[in-house]
Amino acid sequence: MTVAEDLLDDVARLEAGDPGRMLPDIASAAAQVREAAVLAAEAGVARLAEDGRPRAVVVCGMGGSGIAGDVLAAVAGPSCPVPVVTHRGYGLPAWVGPVDLVVVVSCSGSTEETLSALEEAVRRGCRLLGVGKEGSPVDDLGQRGRAVHVPVTQGRQPRASMWALSTPLVVAAAELGLLSAPAEVIEEAARTLEEVADRCRVDAASLVNPAKRLALDLQGRLPVLWGTSPLAGAVAYRFACQLNENAKTPATWGTLPEANHNQVVAFDGPMAGGAASGDADDLFRDRGGDDDVESRLALVLLRDSDEHPQVARRAEVSAELARERDIPVLALRAEGSSSFARLASLVGTTDWASAYLALALGIDPTPVDAITALKQRIWS
Repeated sequence: MTVAEDLLDDVARLEAGDPGRMLPDIASAAAQVREAAVLAAEAGVARLAEDGRPRAVVVCGMGGSGIAGDVLAAVAGPSCPVPVVTHRGYGLPAWVGPVDLVVVVSCSGSTEETLSALEEAVRRGCRLLGVGKEGSPVDDLGQRGRAVHVPVTQGRQPRASMWALSTPLVVAAAELGLLSAPAEVIEEAARTLEEVADRCRVDAASLVNPAKRLALDLQGRLPVLWGTSPLAGAVAYRFACQLNENAKTPATWGTLPEANHNQVVAFDGPMAGGAASGDADDLFRDRGGDDDVESRLALVLLRDSDEHPQVARRAEVSAELARERDIPVLALRAEGSSSFARLASLVGTTDWASAYLALALGIDPTPVDAITALKQRIWS
């Protein structure tokens, strides 16, 4: 057993290394889904349908809150009758107007960029849905535009509140007829997250814990995360962000087939795993030795059960190319009958893995000191 495996299988050491309680927050995912669905109904998201179907849905949010728009687009899928656009930034695109639904998502309710977008939406008379802290600036400003506001239970980091932030959007979209999400679909997603949490729980040994295994396999590697559908691509982006914030580790992400037209070329670069990565006599090559795996690539394929046949073939060939170049290939497969459950199965495991990787590296997953320092300098 390696030092990292020994650490990840020691419950007391895991809890001591996680003072911000990121692991328990990740374990709350199923409860978040159920609670958020109730809060969305109580807030009156059904009223959004009174003015008919919007021309488009524009979801405004940043960081851990902004992922809610990606979740909505992934769950709605290509059959959605209107475009779902995630806007990460200030203001709004010029085309957005009164016939569009603007959704503002901010866990704290005070995100600078999201408030800017909301101000513009109120000025233009857009239909509004807000998700975030009750009584916050986003809530108060939204009331001026007659927004429906869904409160979010506080106490967790935004990135650990993904299900509380995104489930109201799925419920609202169902009321608008943009997707099908009856109570059974919401419950299937919650049950899936419970099952993932049981497999990935802190006291499950790394030998049988898929999230711990994934974290150990990624230790000392640069993860290349590829989804095999738009839904799995949204998970790849989420996983990259979780690795950034929880494990303080860089990662790159993409969606097949597009990643086969650019990112795959890195398999022949200096960060690949074997002899194909460069000439042994190259003066500029890494001199770490044959056993050095620091900063070497690892390909993670996030496989959806709903894949285009050619994309499925591309995933298999991509894995072959990677292995030929001594790049390890890891794969996760989606579970569940609905798009919401499939997404939950992949996000659930990768969220756990990002926290376990942090702890294996001796890093507290909760603090985001660089973000705090950046904001202080911008606002000083």
